[in-house]
Amino acid sequence: MTENNPFFARFAEIADKQNRIAPELYEQYSVKRGLRNNDGTGVLVGLTEIGQVHGYIIDEGEKTPVPGVLSYRGMDIRDIIDAFQHEGRFGFEETAFLLLFGNLPARQELDDFTKQLGLLRALPEHFTEDVILKVPSENLMNKLAGAVLSLYSFDPSPDSLEISNLLRQSVQLISRFPSIAAYAFQAKNHYLNGASLFIHAPDKDKGTAENLLMLIREDQSYSQLEAEVLDLCLVLHAEHGGGNNSAFTAHVVSSTGTDTYSAISAAIGSLKGPLHGGASEKARVMMLDIMDKVSDWSDEEMVSEHIAKLLRKEAFDRSGLVYGMGHAVYTKSDPRAELLKKKVSELANSIGLGDEFKLYELVERIAPKVFSEVTGKNKSMGANVDFYSGFAYNCLGIPQDLFTSLFAVSRIVGWCAHRIEEIVSGGRIMRPAYRSITKRRPYTPLAKRG
Repeated sequence: MTENNPFFARFAEIADKQNRIAPELYEQYSVKRGLRNNDGTGVLVGLTEIGQVHGYIIDEGEKTPVPGVLSYRGMDIRDIIDAFQHEGRFGFEETAFLLLFGNLPARQELDDFTKQLGLLRALPEHFTEDVILKVPSENLMNKLAGAVLSLYSFDPSPDSLEISNLLRQSVQLISRFPSIAAYAFQAKNHYLNGASLFIHAPDKDKGTAENLLMLIREDQSYSQLEAEVLDLCLVLHAEHGGGNNSAFTAHVVSSTGTDTYSAISAAIGSLKGPLHGGASEKARVMMLDIMDKVSDWSDEEMVSEHIAKLLRKEAFDRSGLVYGMGHAVYTKSDPRAELLKKKVSELANSIGLGDEFKLYELVERIAPKVFSEVTGKNKSMGANVDFYSGFAYNCLGIPQDLFTSLFAVSRIVGWCAHRIEEIVSGGRIMRPAYRSITKRRPYTPLAKRG
């Protein structure tokens, strides 16, 4: 195995030393590490009309926390969700239309768009067997990225940048992602975990949330409430501004003029990271650890002591993080977490997980106070969407392996919208600067290297 190869072990320490740059040099050359300004705000690198994330205001040079607001095409996400929930219908398809085309659809437009999604759900002939089942992957996000790249070969116009073609590719990917994610899970579960294999065909007459639940369950059954909770998760994850890492990746790669499949697979690779889309899984595993280590979930003092251990790097993965708490932009609150929390409480209580939900509420309430006590920093922070989405997926009986893939099933909408925006309005390949700090040195002939 590569990890036990003495050749790589021999040079690992050398490679580590040769690639370390002194932290003070970043300050010396005014480098915006992580594309962040010194006050934590993001460096402005582009403009977008697709989504907006608002979590603070700059008042007299200082960042002032405010309640979080998320807007899709200028519309508050709360208003969008309140509307379709009040009317008793699913909202993901309407949200996808809004993000792609810039306006809310009329009833007939929504019906036509939903019909198109249904008609395009089927994967190419033999694709499931040859691309997904024959090559199972330990990580489903890698399988998803590979499958997307493979779809290039089945596209009659894969490289065309005509807007009509980009829209066709986008809608086709949005419609196919549920099947790819579900089949990738089934392949891993069967070939790597020894479980039974069951492959269901997607239903063209059902929406995205319903298809997802149907495809991953052996009996294909689900309740209306379960479908509503998953639909809400999809709506909340569909877009988060052009500055989130995966959307920015889609912009960067698209700026080269490459094809849709290459750009989207790159965005999938970005989302896979535990500091981005993988956070919901991390938050869930952390909470499971708390449930295991804390004997009384209702004891505020005991829970506080465990959170303090997390922050002091004495518990769980010893990262010093409380996963699901805090956000790069949102300060006082994450509107996605608030909206999801309300709906998932309904599901949790209906299936007997009310006590577990109360533990989540307790951790959300006391974590900021414990953070302040342990670190000495008075930071405004609240639960982010990842804190509750992992719990929502658990309540739905969705395997942990699929958490990040479900994020991708939703965020494909935002990625495609940002890709189209980059093709239409970008105009230049993104080429930021990196300053070399290596001193010049002469080349040494091979015979004189010792």
